[in-house]
Amino acid sequence: MRLFFVALLFALPPAIAATTQEPALPAVEIFPDVVYGHKDGLALTFDVVKPRANANGAAIVYLVSAGWVSTYSPPQEAAARSRDLLEHGFTIIYVRHGGSPKYVMPDIVADVRRAARFARYHARQWGIDPNRLGAYGASAGGHLALLLGTTADDGDPQAPEAFMKESDRVAAVVAYYPPVDLRLSASHLLAGSAPDRDNKSARYPALNFDRAQAAAYSPLVHVSPDDPPTLLLHGDQDDSVSVRNSQLIYEAFQKNNVKTRLIILAGAGHGFRGEDARRANAARVAWFEQTLSPNKSGKQP
Repeated sequence: MRLFFVALLFALPPAIAATTQEPALPAVEIFPDVVYGHKDGLALTFDVVKPRANANGAAIVYLVSAGWVSTYSPPQEAAARSRDLLEHGFTIIYVRHGGSPKYVMPDIVADVRRAARFARYHARQWGIDPNRLGAYGASAGGHLALLLGTTADDGDPQAPEAFMKESDRVAAVVAYYPPVDLRLSASHLLAGSAPDRDNKSARYPALNFDRAQAAAYSPLVHVSPDDPPTLLLHGDQDDSVSVRNSQLIYEAFQKNNVKTRLIILAGAGHGFRGEDARRANAARVAWFEQTLSPNKSGKQP
């Protein structure tokens, strides 16, 4: 496995650097292209990015997924977009799954579960406490993070691969504007007028799977009292995924006495920007600091 030591600097255009330049990111260790499985002759990979100076032993499984398509960014670039978590000592595991249209929901979720088991099994080699893994994602990634939180199991004791015998449980979840119920047609998850929703539905081929299985991939269905602490963030002007999604699962968490919080950002749409992004990311850091600290009061696997 390759190991790189790098110091990252967030670069801004020279014309504005004098007044708005961000401070340098902390030096990090990068474990790139960790192979957690194979599919159709191709490798399934994630990157591990760890702060060198102040790593706190906790890690965030960052589910890289937009519209259930997982794209690649060099780990240095991904780290620059997650500077807040790194600066607070969190190691980040950027998980890429097999994306649609080739792979649909059952395949994608299987990849995510596999990655979580692999990360947990090998956690200590990266200086991570396997009981202090959080999960984070936005939109489709938020949906997948919620699935890890609500449908985890203890692993398959008969699995031929040792890491597949491991649990895929996480100790905390943060989800930005997630769809939560796939039992209805895709158009019911989305905001906007009926024609607009239908057009959006056609853009998400990951949802073209046997609808009889939809409940299995709907976090709302699986909320239970043993779920990990979960933070939800959603804009009330989201024209892609209705804010009602977060409201519904928040209500379910409350009914089951799960530690939870819902932050609705007034005027925010799908994809937080500017002050909305700063507020959301600050809440994300605070939630993970509270729930993944060694002496936290929240539930732990």
